[in-house]
Amino acid sequence: MIEELSIRDLGVIGEAVLPLGPGFTAVTGETGAGKTMVVSALGLLFGERADTGSIRSGAPQAWIEGRILVGRDGVVADRVREVGGDLDDAGGDGDAEVILSRSVSAEGRSRAVVGGRSAPISVLSELGDALVVVHGQSDQLRLKSQSAQRGALDSFAGAALAARLSEYRSLHESWQAHSSEIEALVTERSSRLREAEQLRAAIDEISAIAPVDGEDVELTDLAGRLTNLEDLRLAAAEAREDISSESGDRPDTVGLIDTALRSLERVAHHDSALAPIVEALTNASFIVSDISTQLASYVAGLETDEVGELDRVQERRAQLTVLTRKYGPELSDVLAFAAEAEPRLLELDSDSDRIEQLSALVDDEFAELTRIAADLTAIRRAAGESLSAAVTEELGALAMPNARFVVDVQEREDLGSTGRDLVQFLLRPHEGSEPRPLNKGASGGELSRVMLAIEVVLAAADPVPTFVFDEVDAGVGGASAIEIGRRLAALARTSQVIVVTHLAQVAAFATNHLRVEKDQDGPVTASNVVQLAGEERLAEMARLLSGLPDSESGLAHAAELLSTAQSLAVPH
Repeated sequence: MIEELSIRDLGVIGEAVLPLGPGFTAVTGETGAGKTMVVSALGLLFGERADTGSIRSGAPQAWIEGRILVGRDGVVADRVREVGGDLDDAGGDGDAEVILSRSVSAEGRSRAVVGGRSAPISVLSELGDALVVVHGQSDQLRLKSQSAQRGALDSFAGAALAARLSEYRSLHESWQAHSSEIEALVTERSSRLREAEQLRAAIDEISAIAPVDGEDVELTDLAGRLTNLEDLRLAAAEAREDISSESGDRPDTVGLIDTALRSLERVAHHDSALAPIVEALTNASFIVSDISTQLASYVAGLETDEVGELDRVQERRAQLTVLTRKYGPELSDVLAFAAEAEPRLLELDSDSDRIEQLSALVDDEFAELTRIAADLTAIRRAAGESLSAAVTEELGALAMPNARFVVDVQEREDLGSTGRDLVQFLLRPHEGSEPRPLNKGASGGELSRVMLAIEVVLAAADPVPTFVFDEVDAGVGGASAIEIGRRLAALARTSQVIVVTHLAQVAAFATNHLRVEKDQDGPVTASNVVQLAGEERLAEMARLLSGLPDSESGLAHAAELLSTAQSLAVPH
């Protein structure tokens, strides 16, 4: 809901603030005062293409700002957060307020601000699609496309269609997925056969070599040892001789430690400070002796390596290198490739069976979809007849007694995501004429009335936050104008309704009355907006009726009309 609209330097409006709020707002004013600029301002605020010709003469830019009440957790609030905008607490349960603004410079530059953050103009359009529907003389935005008309009919049809449509959509998605899989299997059969052959050869090659995880690292270590076997043996033997000599004609580490230990043990009882040193030397003797034993074992192991072992290791390493060059930089990558290749090969080898299974499944799903689509068509046609009758009845009360509204439901050959039905709203403007699409079967004023009739009937099933009607009363008067006002009031029970009107019979039903006033100051006309109540509203109603705001008879007639509207607007 739009709580407030601010306009500056748009058309003849210099600066104005429009308090809107819930219910039915009527915007009136003299010809040329700028009433239509209110609709233009709303269009710009919600992303319509800017026209620099609409900027007030001499002004650098036009500017529009709107304070909008939205659900704190709805799609509008989510989109505002996505672009970095802020939402203000509106005080109500689940409600938040967002401020939108749009400026258009005389040079043609346009800027949008959403919740205090600059945003693309397209974001305003997205928000507008969720918040506002405009019905004007030349721009009937809502229900323009056949898909939108089908969606409106589906909403009108209610729960019976919704449940069947949900079932259909779920099955349709599965049917499309399975059909696409068959198409891919058939189309890619040659490439899949080549892939299977390549995978089979790869698996056979890897299986023949039978690599073991970590084997490459072990073989690298073993090759290094075998290649330098003599150097390793000599170095280990010399190190063992230095630690523990068997010849007895040279000092060794073990002997030196033992000599040092005996020297300290002779005097250690004289000073307790030597005790930890003696203990350390004792441990060192054990450690060095153990190292000597390990070196002896190491040398013995080297001496037992079989002849030709290095050649066998190098040959194995060469085999593993072939695999890593083909299937991965590391042996672990080769093993991972083999693990993934086997189930993939099984899948490719079973293509024929899979195609056969899918074909049977697709046939079954198609048959079921056809049955559900027929149900959807029957439900839509029944709902279409009810909607046609209800809207036609509304048109009779809106000065179009010979018009007939038609909901045409035709089946197409293919199965779409919503069934087989093409839905189109048609209008037969008078007896003897053929029903035609809405925008071709009525004039601008008639089309506004047709859309009003449709919106009144759809209000409960397909609610919209805000409706804007521009000159919905064009070409009517008297009792028909009262019926228009009464229906706008009915629509305002579930939605915010903003109407630009020149008829008192329509304005009388408004819960909020705004007048656009113009002030001629030399060659420049400036307009502003005033909220009317009490005597001021009565005078404006009299002016609309007779052109004389001070006429006693006009004032009396205006008071009577306001009283009549108040009684007619009460829900029955």
